Amino acid sequence: MDLTCLITGASGGVGRALALRLADAGWRLAVVSRDGARLAGVPGAAIVADVSAAEGAARAVQAASDALGSAPSRLAHCAGSTLIAPIARTREAQYREVMAANLDSAFFTLQAWLGALATAKQPGAAVMFSSVVAGIGVANHAAIAAAKGGIEALVRSLAADVSASGIRINAVAPGLMRSPMTERLVANEAAAKQVAAQYPLGRHGDAAADGAAAAAWLLSDDAGWITGQVLGLDGGFSAVRPFVKGS
Repeated sequence: MDLTCLITGASGGVGRALALRLADAGWRLAVVSRDGARLAGVPGAAIVADVSAAEGAARAVQAASDALGSAPSRLAHCAGSTLIAPIARTREAQYREVMAANLDSAFFTLQAWLGALATAKQPGAAVMFSSVVAGIGVANHAAIAAAKGGIEALVRSLAADVSASGIRINAVAPGLMRSPMTERLVANEAAAKQVAAQYPLGRHGDAAADGAAAAAWLLSDDAGWITGQVLGLDGGFSAVRPFVKGS
């Protein structure tokens, strides 16, 4: 297996944790962020680019190919943002920003990476990040649900396009995972307890132990017969309704 990977959003909780996990396993990495200073301590060739635009994504993939000596055989697209707000209070600028950070960045990064693999005539695997809110209705998540739902549709469509070339594309759909982006939601004991109570397994997720672990597995040859799938990583939130005894 060619142990090379391009990680976008590598300065975030999941991206950073995944980079550390893969580096420990001997992978060679190229790591991308819009803010180069935030890549301090992240292993791999550091690339500053905004992958929510086609030009930025193409530049990131080319820089990764140059740093690694060939097109990276694996892609982990961890870039993204979130927005918790009712639709009536969602401004157009907020909506556009959420779509750009999530769906646009996924589209353009996959476009550039798949183009590089096609030129090199090599197989590969990609993992994208969706959200539990794309598959089950959760109040006040309209914009991010629309963006993440688009990512899931993109994963299935492109998996069909490139499967004959030996390229796999999957997604992870997590529930709330503790990371710098979500820290405010579990900032105190009462808030953390309330969040944990929503999940059948009794806890929120963790960017390293859960998110990075799932992504690393989907990128590995152990998941070599899996493509076009969305892995629910949500403590049972979307699939399980525990029995609750009456008082």
